[in-house]
Amino acid sequence: MAQVQFFSGESIPLEMHKVRVVQKLSLLPVEQRQKCIEEAGNNTFLLKNRDVFIDMLTDSGVNAMSDNQMAAMMIADDSYAGSETFFRLERKLHEIFGMDFFLPTHQGRAAENILAEAFVRQGSVIPMNFHFTTTKAHITRLGGRVEELIIDEGLRPDGNHPFKGNFDLEKLRECIKRNGAENIPFIRIEAGTNLIGGQPISLQNIKDVSRITHENGILLLMDASLLQDNLFFIHEREAACKHMSIREITRAVADELDIIYFSARKFGFGKGGGICIRDRKVCERMKELIPVFEGFLTYGGMSVREMEAITVGLDETMDEQVISQGPQFIEFMANEFIKNGVPVVTPPGGLGCHINAREFLPHIDAHEYPAASLACAAFIAGGIRGMERGTLSEQREPDGTEPVAAVELLRLAVPRRVFTLSQVKYVIDRIIWLHKHRDLVGGLRFVEEPSVLRFFFGRLEPIGDWQQKLVQQFRKDFPESL
Repeated sequence: MAQVQFFSGESIPLEMHKVRVVQKLSLLPVEQRQKCIEEAGNNTFLLKNRDVFIDMLTDSGVNAMSDNQMAAMMIADDSYAGSETFFRLERKLHEIFGMDFFLPTHQGRAAENILAEAFVRQGSVIPMNFHFTTTKAHITRLGGRVEELIIDEGLRPDGNHPFKGNFDLEKLRECIKRNGAENIPFIRIEAGTNLIGGQPISLQNIKDVSRITHENGILLLMDASLLQDNLFFIHEREAACKHMSIREITRAVADELDIIYFSARKFGFGKGGGICIRDRKVCERMKELIPVFEGFLTYGGMSVREMEAITVGLDETMDEQVISQGPQFIEFMANEFIKNGVPVVTPPGGLGCHINAREFLPHIDAHEYPAASLACAAFIAGGIRGMERGTLSEQREPDGTEPVAAVELLRLAVPRRVFTLSQVKYVIDRIIWLHKHRDLVGGLRFVEEPSVLRFFFGRLEPIGDWQQKLVQQFRKDFPESL
């Protein structure tokens, strides 16, 4: 990906690849879109993909594979045990991270499960810069507790802090002192903090956290699922790293850590995951859990074809021109929204463009789920499937009370090497139209509410007839459009 200035003076992101395989899309009429979201219980996860035009739900497992990845899948060693495919992947991870041990899992949340089963006990405290939904669920189901220690700027959707994912170091020291190091099995860093807008953590902050953690004899691990965007931001925004290669930055990050786990559905352009470990004893603590929960130690629930693709994808992740594509598309979207008064998270982060639903829909109460309402409205307005990242993504407390999320965001994910600029511009246009008619959008309420991870399969209904009114306004403004 490159930023190219045109003769007109406009600067736009330019795709540094060509499209050789295509997949047909369909754009349903607005009336059908409204019916589809109703049938899906006003939950974008429950939409059928055939009814979606632009799928920006996630970048997990939906990134486009390269020709080299597809070719690598043909040489996979399809053995249950001792597959040469595994050893190629293991060598590549050692080359990149410098860690001697690797345990394969079928995806990132499976790695979270292994880590939680191995280390979390009743009363355990897990400090982290910010939680992810499945991470927190694995910790709390085993009686542990999460403490979020992100800097104050991280919870402000606007602002210019380049590394909103940084730990507050004083909060970290106080947390360790208050809870006791013996009650903290590990400290977790999330690279590219998902729930606050894909905001990065700096290399210097990682080093500072590492020093505090290891002074107290605690393990330090990183969720590296969104590391590729974070690497790009370190290279671009951290003065001390501007002359380092992506591989050099990656090794500098890894050298501070005891464990790195990742979802290859994000990091590696494939479908799988795993845990890289520095110390043999730490590895042995988790090793026996792999056959119990995942599969044998040389496949861990992954397809060997996917493992070959991940091995090549990891090399591509170390290519600055490849990993710049997502952040530059996202920055383009964010800048266009800002020009038109649409509130977004700034500075633009990774993973996707994040719209500040709390400011976009200030008339909707937090317990009526403004980000989820905006996700439904975006699908009605343009067949665009985004993801709610706010109060709906939280889980209720044991007493039934509902915590309000620190930020209320609609995430429009940008899978790598998937969308053209014209498709991105279409999304921008429909969201700008929606913003001009934001007063029409109302809230939602649950009709079926699961007790855990309710955002995945809970069902809701609109409060009032606001969706019908939105359809009517769309027909008025776009009489000939689908």
